[in-house]
Amino acid sequence: MKRQVKRRKGFTRLSPKRQITLPVSVVQRAGLTIGEELAVETDDEGRVIVFRSAGETVGDRRRRALERAAGALPGVWPAGALDDLRDEWR
Repeated sequence: MKRQVKRRKGFTRLSPKRQITLPVSVVQRAGLTIGEELAVETDDEGRVIVFRSAGETVGDRRRRALERAAGALPGVWPAGALDDLRDEWR
């Protein structure tokens, strides 16, 4: 006999394989289709954000990650250090 698991509407659980099932109402409201690629990120508060990849390439995602990280470590390198390194390569 199949075991019925009681679920709260609008909630999901993380499976042992780290998978989630999106509620039908969410899929319908978002207009998602089977096989559609979704991007997944977290914010600074630990929220998981799932959104359409919108045809992003790997390069697009990497650039976006760099933009988020750029300027995150001010004062680590002195002014002009990058130019000095570039001069060494020539």
